[in-house]
Amino acid sequence: MTTEQSGVTDEAVPGEPAARGDDEAGNDASATKDVDATEAVGNAKARGGTKDIDATKADGSTKGDGSTKADDADGKTKDDETKDDETKDDEAKDGDDAKGDRDAGDDRKPDRWEAFAPAPEPVPGRLRRGLRAVGRFGVHEWTLAVLGSLALAVALTWPTLRYPLHTLPQDYWDPSLQTWQMAWSGHILLTNPAQLWHSNTFFPEPWSFAFSDTLLGYAPAGMIGTGPEAALLRYNIMFVLAHALATLGAYALARQLGSGRAGAAVAGVGYAYAPWLLAQAGHLHIISNGGIPLALAMLARGHGWSLRHGYRPERRHAGWAYAGWVVAAWQLSLGFGIGLPFAYVLAVATLVATVTWFVRRRSARRPFGVRLLVADVVGALLFAGVGALLAVPYFKVAELHPNAARTLDDVGIYSPPLSGFFTAPAESRVWGTLHEGARAGLPWNSPEMTLLPGFVLYALAAGGLFFSVWRLRHRLLLLAGVVVTAVLAMGTRFFGGTFTYGLLFEYLPGWNGLRTPGRMMLWTTLLLGLLAAGAVSAFAIRVREWAAERVPPWPGPWLRLATVLPLLLVIAEGLNVTPHPVVPVQPAALRSVDGPMLVLPSDQGSDQLVMLWSTSRFQDVVNGGSGFTPTRQAEIRKATESFPDQASVTYLRALGVRNVVVLRDRIADTPWATTIDAPVDALGITREQVDNAVVFRL
Repeated sequence: MTTEQSGVTDEAVPGEPAARGDDEAGNDASATKDVDATEAVGNAKARGGTKDIDATKADGSTKGDGSTKADDADGKTKDDETKDDETKDDEAKDGDDAKGDRDAGDDRKPDRWEAFAPAPEPVPGRLRRGLRAVGRFGVHEWTLAVLGSLALAVALTWPTLRYPLHTLPQDYWDPSLQTWQMAWSGHILLTNPAQLWHSNTFFPEPWSFAFSDTLLGYAPAGMIGTGPEAALLRYNIMFVLAHALATLGAYALARQLGSGRAGAAVAGVGYAYAPWLLAQAGHLHIISNGGIPLALAMLARGHGWSLRHGYRPERRHAGWAYAGWVVAAWQLSLGFGIGLPFAYVLAVATLVATVTWFVRRRSARRPFGVRLLVADVVGALLFAGVGALLAVPYFKVAELHPNAARTLDDVGIYSPPLSGFFTAPAESRVWGTLHEGARAGLPWNSPEMTLLPGFVLYALAAGGLFFSVWRLRHRLLLLAGVVVTAVLAMGTRFFGGTFTYGLLFEYLPGWNGLRTPGRMMLWTTLLLGLLAAGAVSAFAIRVREWAAERVPPWPGPWLRLATVLPLLLVIAEGLNVTPHPVVPVQPAALRSVDGPMLVLPSDQGSDQLVMLWSTSRFQDVVNGGSGFTPTRQAEIRKATESFPDQASVTYLRALGVRNVVVLRDRIADTPWATTIDAPVDALGITREQVDNAVVFRL
């Protein structure tokens, strides 16, 4: 075979891969062989036909009419015989020609160019295809991001999962309340959903589940397991997962906006493990903030928009918009403490998007698309509907308990000074001890006063103002967001808050229920993280350019370390020394005594433990802890200081209380230490010792 026959030339099919050229060359060669063979057969037949004609003439001249008569006698004509002979001769010659072609092929030398042809790729079996798919999934960016977020959460919250059945992070006061909240929502939704907001605590108060943020979005987890130990395990798992989701959500947002992987990792870790958040370990409703950046990332992805590349309509996807609104609604269901500001951010974003649509609808056809517009309308209605349904019980509580209303004086108590933005809490492993003096200079020692987002994050964000992948106007917008949210986080400390937090407190619906302005630091930290992500991404690009100039083009170990050093420093600032105290064991009486009952002693901290202990049977209890103390509960605590006596027994009977449990190991230095063993025969009640508690049956 010659080069011309093979058809392998540069001009044959421009731009096509070599494998395709080889296939076409094979086809051309086959076609050439067929043409040559056909021509050979045709020539042979032509020569054979001439010989046959000559032979026929010779026979005719010899035999004459006698031959013809003989043929007629045999039933054949002379022409038929001639045709049969020609057919036999043709078949014989065709066979000889085919044999000659095979002999010529055997004698032909092998094509030396065939060695350079690619070997045909074997078709993988089903098992191999499955393994390849699993392998591709395992090394995908988002698989690694999820696994990395989970691993980092376990490590940076350790030892949360060391003894998850017996300990709680930070303390066992507010975390006990929140373990009960998850357990109650899961239990009641499985048994009697209509009674969701009328919980078993604060008896006989209605709407008691709305006395604080509910963590209702965690109800599916609350459906698994019963009792205090299951509640503790559930809480600790959700505590770790909340950190992982915050990291992943901020990472996704930074990536969607146009950050590189290294920059997005810095934004994610800085948002989830900022030093100020270490002091919030006892507030799961604050730690559970990952739905905020994740929903924003999904909505931006659905609208084909990024900070770095602007609006790209070919990347629009209504499905991502639906997902973003669903995640936003779920985030809102975890509590209004951080959910309400998020709702207002979404409202502003929706307003801007609507104005943009009206402005561009004349210059660009459907700048947002009909499907995307429908997704936004449906999603916004879903979000608003969830918010409205969740708000109804809180309006009921505000109507029934006027003392639950917040005032600007309450906001002032929780408002941090400017120095709080540079002061770390005691839970910070790096800065906790060093900032002990700074904490002493704050108005009071509270997690709401120490709001340091991280000195590394500050430095990276400052660098991002001058060296970044973001455009200058975007950097300035991010900086403006940092300043505005930081001012709001100061509450009334910034010139009395008259035109800042106070303005929102007075005029925005629902804002007067937020007494802790320092939690606006969530937004400050997120925006600082995005500024830092821009700087780290630009640095990573420059490192790749330097590496490309090297021979061979590969980054050295120091260049590799330089790209991950910012992330390592941010992780180091997120290290904690958060205590994990052992939760007191549930008294045996709470597993057997029916409700309605009162457990003494009763106060804010003790009652939160009682709420956790009631998760075995969810019997009605007078005890309860929340962000405020209902008037009736304060009266009950006052009336039962002398229990057991006639006045307190009569008062409790009128409320419908059937049993009173007094815990012997918790009444030291209380009035019950001397009255617990007093005679009760004249009161018409009975007393029974159950383990380390005394049960009075009314």
